[in-house]
Amino acid sequence: MHTINIRNLLHLRRSQIGLFYLLLLLGPCVQPASAQQVRRKHLEYYDDKPIHYGILFAVPFTDYRFSHNSTFMDKDSSFLIESPKTAAFRMGFIINAYLNERFDIRSTPSVSLYDRKMRFSYPSGSTQISKRESTWIEIPLLLKYKSERRGNSRMYMLAGFSLGLETNVKRNRGGNSGVLDTRTSDFTFDYGVGYERFFEFFKFAPELRFSHGLGNVLNPSQNSNTSGIKKLTTHTVTLYLNFE
Repeated sequence: MHTINIRNLLHLRRSQIGLFYLLLLLGPCVQPASAQQVRRKHLEYYDDKPIHYGILFAVPFTDYRFSHNSTFMDKDSSFLIESPKTAAFRMGFIINAYLNERFDIRSTPSVSLYDRKMRFSYPSGSTQISKRESTWIEIPLLLKYKSERRGNSRMYMLAGFSLGLETNVKRNRGGNSGVLDTRTSDFTFDYGVGYERFFEFFKFAPELRFSHGLGNVLNPSQNSNTSGIKKLTTHTVTLYLNFE
């Protein structure tokens, strides 16, 4: 009969001891696939609602695009006309209507505070600035295209048109700078791109939008500053922070 030697049972080689300790260290890290943590999908049924509402805050950077008339070289006293880009502020609401998995109808009625300028340079080395400070109510109508949602994020693009109405106009009449006389309404073509991030209780979407005025907003006047301008249109690049 074979005799069991307890001492031989406890006699382990170095490699066996090393493997034993390695298994002890890796044991807590090795888990079945079913036990791994699944990333939570926030607002999973967000698109099931036909209409969503939200608020927005935005920083527009705006200027005028213009063209000279035929009398600029002969009759205009200035030799250079520029429109410096200025920062503004905008806030408003979001109304988003669901169409299908890829498209939405979107409107972002908002109030914008603008400070648009025209700078005129003269041969003597002097410059004059005509400034128009005003508050605008803007109502866009946009078509939004959404990418497939992956986890808690997706991209989107949008395009459409916007109607702007000016209120509470302030004009700079200091010195000899004159008055920048522009119309109190504007119609623009808008387009942009954004990124949606879903959180537990809301959706955050930074967005970059471009706006190009389609109509001439310059009012004909006898002002010597603007006598060399034929057409004046608005141009705006806006960074949006949307919360829905």
